[in-house]
Amino acid sequence: MAMSNTKPNIIFIITDQQRYDTICGLGCSHVDTPNLDRLIKEGTHFTNCHVAGASCVPSRASLFTGFYPHTTGILKNADLWRHGWMELFKESGYHTVNIGKMHTWPLNTPAGFNERYNVENKDRFLEGRYYFDEWDRALAANGMTKQQRETYRARVDYKDSLGAFDWEMPERLHSDMFVGGMASWWVDSYPITEPLFLQVGFPGPHPPYDPTTEYSADYMDRDIPIDPVLQSDLDSQPAPFKSMRIHNAEVDHDSVVHHLDPSEEARHKQRAYYLANVTMIDKKVGEIIETLDRKGYLENSIIIFTSDHGDCLGDHGHSQKWTMYEQVTNVPMIVWSPGRVAAGHKVDDIMQQMDIVPALLNYAGIETPEMFETKSVQAALEGRDGYVRDYVYCEQSRDGILQDTEFMTMVRSKDWKLVHFLGEEYGQLFDLNNDPKEIENRWDDPAVETIKREMLDHLLQWRMESQHHTRDFSREHR
Repeated sequence: MAMSNTKPNIIFIITDQQRYDTICGLGCSHVDTPNLDRLIKEGTHFTNCHVAGASCVPSRASLFTGFYPHTTGILKNADLWRHGWMELFKESGYHTVNIGKMHTWPLNTPAGFNERYNVENKDRFLEGRYYFDEWDRALAANGMTKQQRETYRARVDYKDSLGAFDWEMPERLHSDMFVGGMASWWVDSYPITEPLFLQVGFPGPHPPYDPTTEYSADYMDRDIPIDPVLQSDLDSQPAPFKSMRIHNAEVDHDSVVHHLDPSEEARHKQRAYYLANVTMIDKKVGEIIETLDRKGYLENSIIIFTSDHGDCLGDHGHSQKWTMYEQVTNVPMIVWSPGRVAAGHKVDDIMQQMDIVPALLNYAGIETPEMFETKSVQAALEGRDGYVRDYVYCEQSRDGILQDTEFMTMVRSKDWKLVHFLGEEYGQLFDLNNDPKEIENRWDDPAVETIKREMLDHLLQWRMESQHHTRDFSREHR
């Protein structure tokens, strides 16, 4: 059935904590992702897309509002976040639906959606611990108890598993299978409505790294590239990162007990389970696309696939996020829309993730608010010149994990990355051309003092311009 409305349907798929190097079509042949590979082959992808926050909520709030974390004041998880540009789609006539994770606060705030079917963190232990989402209810209805740290702690191998555990319940009740299944069910069951804005938020591959045995067994037998952790890297890290490593080895965040010196076997299992979870998500993405096609939505749709940040997975000696390494800030950004978006197109220019927003609004016939801190990537999506960013940025405040700094800011050009710690003399500076793996911290190197000073000066100018540009932003925008 063909869709009659000229406004495109927007299908916005976002995973949680998925690194860039996790998709076959992006150059990772050891990962099975046939459905995402199809979107890459038939659409446009960005190789240098960077998030604006180094943890879930700051990043998501930036993406879904069009403002940097320092503007929104949403600097850590559980900071107040109730509004976003989804409201603009709703006001313009879109039927707006969220299925899965958004991570707003409060968790069930409308946030511009006509319908919300919330599924939040797999291991929800602090914020919203007793908020019962759709997945909690489904597990309870099936007489099941959720696998999370309270149950994993009883395992004799808990402290040695680095958060990698087999999903032992029915596959359909795994969080990502459940969200993907619910999305397909909604598309199949709800009367055809257009234009449609459908946000699908997969909880994975965020830990616990919990694929079913069918998927994990396959990856355990694979040769998976994993970078070694060098002592020179650890020694040169800023004090807050050193103390955070110890903290994460002492406190089991998200069912992960970090190791300061994990074995090769443990790291391989963690990486294998993580990638197996990605393949599970890819399967459900394919099913969602097939359902959209069968119902007639796909003929006039834009599909976006991205993630809120990555995961160090032991790289640089770190667990999860809260740092500014490429493993955390660089995420997939794939956009598919035949006839609208260039096919088989790769964009290597650095991109701020929220720059996708003006293009989506324009395709929907909605004017981008002048106050947004975005630059449209529409020209790049259509294979034209015109999208240029000289720098991208990422921010993170003190929270329960990054405890020993008040505020951390990354500024990254195509060639250099600087990480600034508020009120401190230390920091990080990496020459990305000659040191793409970010091993040699050149913050104190006199030979690059001019580059360091130029980037610090730029950071100051950016913050002043941002403050002036968003001077009318208020708490009510959150």
